[in-house]
Amino acid sequence: MNLNDIKPGEGAKRPKRRVGRGIGSGLGKTAGRGHKGQKSRSGGFHKVGFEGGQMPLQRRLPKRGFVSLTADAVAEVRLSTLERLGIDEIDIAILKEAGAIPRESLGAKVILAGEITRAVKLTGIKATKGARAAIEAVGGSLVDA
Repeated sequence: MNLNDIKPGEGAKRPKRRVGRGIGSGLGKTAGRGHKGQKSRSGGFHKVGFEGGQMPLQRRLPKRGFVSLTADAVAEVRLSTLERLGIDEIDIAILKEAGAIPRESLGAKVILAGEITRAVKLTGIKATKGARAAIEAVGGSLVDA
């Protein structure tokens, strides 16, 4: 097989439809555009969602909900991740350096997942109720900065 022998599969390529080329083509006279109206004329188009002047659906429905722009800014850290780090005093910079949280994170929160057996001191890091209890149970502490 050579590159110049490669051809598309049978029926994959169809000839371009030539409209307005006489009655025998099946698409003569109005060229498939129907009779009269804006869409039959050259340059005639409607913007997406246009409903002929009626108030469009996207404006009839009420606005609902809220999407927080900073929802992804706080990263979750497992207890087992803190255990693996092997560092006694931990803050956000250390977590970022170790690759435990993304560099673009603005904050971190420890969640109760995995186990911790060493006492660690967390500075400027939030924790869930269960995670806080687990950290304090092994002699660790949390300092809110």
